[in-house]
Amino acid sequence: MRHITLISLSLLLVTTLATAREVTDMLGRKVDVPESAKKVYAPSPYGSYALYAMDPTLLAGWIFEIDEENYPYLNKRMQTLPSIGRVFGPGQSANLEVLLAAHPDLILMWQHTNEFNQKEAEKLKILNAPFVYAVDESIEDYTNIFKFLGKALNKEERGNKLAAYSEKTFKDVRNTVAKIPLAKRPKVYYAEGLDGLSTECDDSIHVQLLKLAGDVDVHQCHTSNHKGFEKISMETILTYNPDVMIVQEKMFFDKINTLPIWSNVNAIKNHRVYLIPKAPFNWFDRPPSFMRIMGLKWLMSALYPKEYKINIKKETKEFYSLFMNVNLTDKQVQEVLYPTDDYRKAPMGANP
Repeated sequence: MRHITLISLSLLLVTTLATAREVTDMLGRKVDVPESAKKVYAPSPYGSYALYAMDPTLLAGWIFEIDEENYPYLNKRMQTLPSIGRVFGPGQSANLEVLLAAHPDLILMWQHTNEFNQKEAEKLKILNAPFVYAVDESIEDYTNIFKFLGKALNKEERGNKLAAYSEKTFKDVRNTVAKIPLAKRPKVYYAEGLDGLSTECDDSIHVQLLKLAGDVDVHQCHTSNHKGFEKISMETILTYNPDVMIVQEKMFFDKINTLPIWSNVNAIKNHRVYLIPKAPFNWFDRPPSFMRIMGLKWLMSALYPKEYKINIKKETKEFYSLFMNVNLTDKQVQEVLYPTDDYRKAPMGANP
């Protein structure tokens, strides 16, 4: 019996090697990967999201629980996908038994400033599966990321399609911004926290969209840490007097018009306060995923409604169909774009 088992294992190894192919990942490492991966584990949110966009059936498991309210905006498989958790990084919570039971045949790592590195990948060697690295230093890297994932997953047509959409978005934005003089670009304040008094320095990864949209972040400084959430005083905000505010927390967004101290800010007076869409994932930040590609279109339509003319509802439908593998109804599009009844605060280019 033992002899037969060894022969079986040897045949399995030979078959695996025979069907492997070599790819060069985004760190320049040459890696033998399966001819066509069946299950892939991505231990970072960035990798999990990108893998979902490529092919949700490949996900070995999700790294966190998904709120049921977001199920309608996701492929149905996500409702039954096991939650594995994070092997490393903030909030480590991985269920190694579930991870081992999933038998991933490829691991997608994510290389990013102050994020995961190859030493931490040692913890995943127990899976006995090859590692490939995607590299993300800027949202514009997603063009190359999708091309790379197409090669690594043997889905080049899919990867090239997502890459082409991404590159066209970046190109259209660059062309639009280049035609707008600095003096005509609005000053933007990114309000985080339940009181709106946390934000990001303009060099933070968390506000890359503001940089691409014309370097319009009013909070010009050097970020103190990767986490962000720079505290800011109301006096400073009044000094900045932003033309536009984009808001992360709905609770703050819903009450801002009732707070007298904010009433003299131009963005409030001119009804240019916009709540960031988040279904099923954040369009702007936290985590800064590929959803920012759609978020960039949304932001540009809010800041430059005359110069950047798009049908935001049509664009949302097309993006969700292509990247999220779901076809939204008109009602769902409305709910994604306007999770509030105050349409005055919806992007001008997106008003119903």
